[in-house]
Amino acid sequence: MYTVNRFLKKILRSLGLKNLFGRKENIKLGLYGPPNGGKSTLANRISKDWLGEDMSSVSHIAHETREIVIKEQIKIENSQGESVIFSLVDTPGIATRIDYEDFLKRGMKKKEAKSRAKEATKGVIDSIKWLDDMDAVVVVLDATKDPYSQVNITIIGNLQARKIPVLIAANKMDLKRANIDLIQAAFPQYEVVGISGKYGKNMKDFYETLIEFAG
Repeated sequence: MYTVNRFLKKILRSLGLKNLFGRKENIKLGLYGPPNGGKSTLANRISKDWLGEDMSSVSHIAHETREIVIKEQIKIENSQGESVIFSLVDTPGIATRIDYEDFLKRGMKKKEAKSRAKEATKGVIDSIKWLDDMDAVVVVLDATKDPYSQVNITIIGNLQARKIPVLIAANKMDLKRANIDLIQAAFPQYEVVGISGKYGKNMKDFYETLIEFAG
């Protein structure tokens, strides 16, 4: 699926013209999405592929990423020799409701659970604040889950209100329940790329699309 922006960029390149959407030397690219969608897994995959090192910790516990994590000067290239340099910003998962009881279910003591819930709430607030600094955003969604959720609509609504360019990564495509068509139907205004950040499935296409999207 081509977005209008991507189609216009290809036309401009073929005519030898500058990008209508502007080009910065170092783009600030944010990874956003609900908890456990695979943002940190994707961040690690990108960082390892191009820098040879991990970027963030990964956990099955929701809201494990509680602070903004940044990796500077990541340069990715495609088979045509085109490249883009960006600062990758891994953000805490955005949720419309955070309850300390959810952490209790994970075996935490009450005091620790309340502390984690407080940290997670702060992380959500920080994520929203950082949107104002983003040049572009990759929204990472779990392709095995219903995309028509309140939190997904909240995230997309915030991005649309700020007119931030968006690419959607339909993650966890290695799982049988994954359905990229539902995500494309839910957000037809954006380009969607199916990937598995965990196993590196379709990352070449993701990088090609990211260069078109951000370049």
